[in-house]
Amino acid sequence: MRCGEQVYLFECKVAEREPSGAALAQLRARDCAAKYRASGRPVHLIGVEFSRETRNIVAFETAPA
Repeated sequence: MRCGEQVYLFECKVAEREPSGAALAQLRARDCAAKYRASGRPVHLIGVEFSRETRNIVAFETAPA
């Protein structure tokens, strides 16, 4: 998602029991930011994990790409 001069990449996962950081880890492992780096815009990675039971957010992590 581009917002002004910033690029935000989101990954959402369902956490089975405890949040594990899998959403942000997947963005990094697949290097999803690679195609946006050449634009010179700041790229932000955002990982969100939801609880299967409560259907609420249980983890929210951000990192620069």
